[in-house]
Amino acid sequence: MTPIELDPLYEAKKYEEQIYSLWLSQAAFHSEPNPDKTPFVVMMPPPNVTGYLHIGHALNMTLQDIAIRYKRMKGFETLWLPGMDHAGIATQAVVERQIKEQGLTKEGLGRDEFVRRIWEWKEKYGGIILSQLKKLGVSADWDRLRFTLDEPYERAVKAAFVHYYEKGLLYKGQRITNWCPRCHTAISDIEVMYANEKGHLWYVRYPFADGSGSVTIATTRPETILGDAAVAVNPADPRYTDIVGKEVIVPIANRTIPVIADEAVLLDFGTGALKITPGHDPTDFEVGQRHNLPSMAVIGLDGLMNENALHYSGMSAIEAREKIVAEIDALGLLEKVDDYEHSVGHCSRCASTIEPIVTDQWYLRMKDLAVRALQAEREGKVEVLPVKWRKVYEGWLENINDWCVSRQLWWGHRIPVYHCEDCGEVIASVDAPHVCPKCGSSHITQESDVLDTWFSSALWPFATLGWPEQSASLTYYYPTSLLITGYDIIFFWVARMVISGLEFMDDVPFHTVFITGLVRDEQGRKMSKSLKNQVDPLDLISMYGTDALRFTMASLSTYGGQDILLSDQKLLSSRNFINKLWNATRFVDAGDDVKETLAGPRPSDDQLGLFDRWILTRLAGATRDVTAKMDVFDFGEASHRLYEFIWGNFCDWYIELAKIPLRDETRAPATRWVLAYVLEQTLRLLHPFVPFVTETITQQLYSGDHLMATTAYPEADAMTTYDKDATQADFLIGFIKAVRNLKAVFHLPPTEKQSVVVAGAESDIAAIMANAEAVKFVGRFADIGTELDSTQRYIKGAYGAMQVMILAKSDFDYEGELKVLEGKLELLHADTTKLEARLGNQDFLARAPAEV
Repeated sequence: MTPIELDPLYEAKKYEEQIYSLWLSQAAFHSEPNPDKTPFVVMMPPPNVTGYLHIGHALNMTLQDIAIRYKRMKGFETLWLPGMDHAGIATQAVVERQIKEQGLTKEGLGRDEFVRRIWEWKEKYGGIILSQLKKLGVSADWDRLRFTLDEPYERAVKAAFVHYYEKGLLYKGQRITNWCPRCHTAISDIEVMYANEKGHLWYVRYPFADGSGSVTIATTRPETILGDAAVAVNPADPRYTDIVGKEVIVPIANRTIPVIADEAVLLDFGTGALKITPGHDPTDFEVGQRHNLPSMAVIGLDGLMNENALHYSGMSAIEAREKIVAEIDALGLLEKVDDYEHSVGHCSRCASTIEPIVTDQWYLRMKDLAVRALQAEREGKVEVLPVKWRKVYEGWLENINDWCVSRQLWWGHRIPVYHCEDCGEVIASVDAPHVCPKCGSSHITQESDVLDTWFSSALWPFATLGWPEQSASLTYYYPTSLLITGYDIIFFWVARMVISGLEFMDDVPFHTVFITGLVRDEQGRKMSKSLKNQVDPLDLISMYGTDALRFTMASLSTYGGQDILLSDQKLLSSRNFINKLWNATRFVDAGDDVKETLAGPRPSDDQLGLFDRWILTRLAGATRDVTAKMDVFDFGEASHRLYEFIWGNFCDWYIELAKIPLRDETRAPATRWVLAYVLEQTLRLLHPFVPFVTETITQQLYSGDHLMATTAYPEADAMTTYDKDATQADFLIGFIKAVRNLKAVFHLPPTEKQSVVVAGAESDIAAIMANAEAVKFVGRFADIGTELDSTQRYIKGAYGAMQVMILAKSDFDYEGELKVLEGKLELLHADTTKLEARLGNQDFLARAPAEV
C-alpha cells in the first residue's frame, strides 16, 4: 500500500469539524449501563443560558474532557452528562435588558409573554452554547442532554420541595432579606458581593424623654433613623449602665423608644451606643427578635422611601439621607461627621446596592443538613482537591444560615405550593390539585414566586439520571466519580449538591471534587469587559486551533488550583508543539506505511539498536509517569511530561538518530517498527489532551478503520524496557549536549562541523567510539579522536569526569574569548566576596531566614 500523504502543515480548520462528525457518527461518546464495566461518571457543570461561553468555560470543559477521554480509553464505562442551567435571575436580567432596548417592560408584556420570550432566548443561546462545546471537542453523551427546566427535571425539583416541606424543613416567614431593588427579588447571603466604599459616620444625639440629656449614636445610614425601634448598648459597657431602661426620642419622627442592653453591640464602634432598626439591618433584626421590638420599614421594595418615611416618602434613599442629615443638623442634634470606609453589599447579578428589608419568604432549615455534608467530607467520602479548598467548604457549612429559597421572579421553577381561597388550606404537591383536600373548593391559587436557581442545580447529579424514579441509569451511574469546577461556586453549588445527594440518595453525589483556578490575562488581571481583556474561546480556536487552546489550558493548570495566566505566546507554543507532532508523523509515515509496519512482528532484542532500546525505555517511563498523574487528575504535570518526551526524546533525538540505521537495509526494518510503534503509542497518550490532531493522524494512517477516541490507553507494564542500554544512550546524548553547550559558550556556529577530542575513563571513551557514527551525525562533528595535536589550539570543557576539547579554527578569536571569560570570573569573585562578608556578619545570620 502506498503511504498516505499528509499536508506539509496541520491546518486545524480543515479537519476539526469532520473529525467531530466522525465521532458522533460512530457514537463514540454514548454510554449505557454495562455490568461488565466499572462506571466513571462526570456531570457537566451546566453553563447558564445567559449568553456565550467564556474562557473560564474553555478551561473547565477541557479538563473534564481530558479526564473522560482518559477513562474511556482505560476501559471504564464513561458517562459525561451534558446540560444547561436556566439560571433564573441571571437569564431574566439579560432578557429584561433586551426588551428594555425595544421600549418594553416585563410588566407590560405580562408573565406568559415575558416567559415565552425567555424561552426564545434559551433556544437561541442554548444552541450557540452546544455549538461552542462541540468546537472545544467536548466528548459528552449528547443523547442525554438535560436542561433544568425540562419537564422531567421540573418534576424532580417539585418532588424535592415537597419532601423538604413534609419533613418540616421548609417554612415561610417574615425575616430580614437581602433585597435587590433593581431585580425586585430576594437573594441569598452568598449572592451578595461586598466591596469597601468611602462614606461617613454621622454622630446623632437622641434626647432622653425625661429631658435629662441625650445619648449619642453613630450610624452609616441616617436615612433609616425614621424606622428605629431602640438604642442599644453593650451590657458590659460601664459608660451606659445607668441609662439602660430609659426612653429616648427618635429625631424627626418624635417617637419614644427604649434603651436596651445587648451583647451584639461592639464596644469600640462609634460611641458604643447603636441605633436599632430591625426593618433594615440583619443584626438589628436579630436584636429586635430577642427584645420583642417592632419592625418598621421606611424603604420600600422599589428602593424608594415609603409612607413610613413621613415627608421623605417617594425620595431615593440617597436623596433622603442628605435631607434627613440637614434636618437633624437644624435641630441641633448632629454632633459631628467623620469620614468612614465600610463594606457595602451589592447584587452579584446587577451590582445594585442591596437593601436589607423584612419580607415574606420561603426558607430551608440548613443546620442538620449541613452536619451530614461536613461529616461526608471529613470522613473522605468526598475528597476536595486541592486541599486548601477544604477549609472553605467546611467553614461555610459550619457557619451556615437558613437558606432563602424563594425568588420574586417569573423565570424558573414555580414553587409547588397552592392556597385554598375559601378555607386557607396550604397544599404542597408535585401535581397541581384541582380541589382543596380539606374543603373541596376549586378556588385554588399557586404561589407566584419561583425557587432560587441553585435549589434546582443542587439536584443535578441525580435528577439528570431520572430521580425520583429509580431508573437503571440512576442505579448504575450514581454516585458520580468526579466534579471539576471553579472555586467561585463551592458554596453556591458544590456543598449544596453534597447536602442534596445525602438527603435524597443517602449517598454523596461524587467522590472527588477538583477545584480549578480562574483564567486571567498575562498581567494577572481578571478577564472583564471594563479592562477590555476578555477573550472569546472561538476567536482563539480560529487563530490557533482547538488542540492548541486545550493543550495550553491543560499545561497551565496546576494541582494547587492557582489562577491561569493566558497569553498569545503560550498558545503559539502549543500550536508549534502540535505542528512538531504532525511533522514527526510525516517523517515516520514517509518511510513506510505505519499500519502495515505495526501489523508485522515486533523486532527481536538483538535486531534493536542502542537508541531503539533507549526510546522504548523512555516511552515506558513517560507512559508510567503520565498515567500516574492522570490517575490523580494532575493534568498540568501530565502534559508537561508528554511535551518533554515527545518534543525532547522522540522528535529532537530519536528521529535524528534513526536516520542512520534507516540508510542500512539490515537495520532499517527494526528502526521503522520502533518509529511506528512509538508514534502510535504517543498518539494514544496525547489523545485526551489534543483529540483532533491525534484522531486526524490516526484516520490518515489507518485509512478510517481505526478510531483513536475508543482505542485502549497505553500500559507501561506491557512495554519492554532496557535500562542499562538506556543509561548508556543517555550518556552519549549528554556528551553531544556538552559539546553543543561548549560551542554556544564560545559563539561557534551550531551547524559548523568541528573536530572533537575526548579524554577520560576508558569505558566512557569506548562507549563514545563504539557509537561514533551516530554521535558524529547528530552532534555535527567532523570527527572524534582521543589524541591532541600539540601544534593546534583547543577550546576545552568538561562532561562529568571527562575532558571535552574542540579544535579551534585559525580565525577563532582566542584572546578575545579569554578576556570575556576573565571579566565573568572577576564578577563571580566580587559576588563571592560580598557573600562571604555577609555570612561573616553575625547580625545578618541572626536575622536572615534559614533558607537564605
